Amino acid sequence: MNTSAMTAHRHLHWRKSSYSVGEGQCVEVAASDGRVRLRESDDPGTALTTVPAVLAAFVRSAKAGALNV
Repeated sequence: MNTSAMTAHRHLHWRKSSYSVGEGQCVEVAASDGRVRLRESDDPGTALTTVPAVLAAFVRSAKAGALNV
């Protein structure tokens, strides 16, 4: 990731799940410009970027058990 992208990610409002127990293994989410960004709290310099519809489809599939291996 380039330096300007890393700086932009730092200025987003990152949220952590209320289910998080704070042991450094948390997923954080931030939204801006019609995009959703996800990152691990213990590696804040790297983020996955997607659109809300794709994230919603992923969550629905996970809840339905479609991603169980």
